[in-house]
Amino acid sequence: MLKYVYLALAAIGTVLPWFYFASWFMEFGWDLGAMVDDWNRTDAGTGLVYDLTVAWIALLVAIVVDVARSRDWKALVCLPLSILIGVSCALPLWLYFREARQA
Repeated sequence: MLKYVYLALAAIGTVLPWFYFASWFMEFGWDLGAMVDDWNRTDAGTGLVYDLTVAWIALLVAIVVDVARSRDWKALVCLPLSILIGVSCALPLWLYFREARQA
């Protein structure tokens, strides 16, 4: 049951952020530099960028170590998803893989 909660969170963590990213891209184009500038426009935004960056690095390390130990290679899909979509998708998806493996 818990694995399905993680899977649902991964889906929500894909759709929700990308709804806003898509809106931004439609308004300003695919200028990633401008997006990063917008993220860092305020101290609160900069703090959130650093918070998510540290969480992302910790997630990458955890995934690599977990995959090396478990040999559950399909969980490696979380690495590119963490870059293309974000931590909000990759973390619950990785937890889904871990939960499914333990079930």
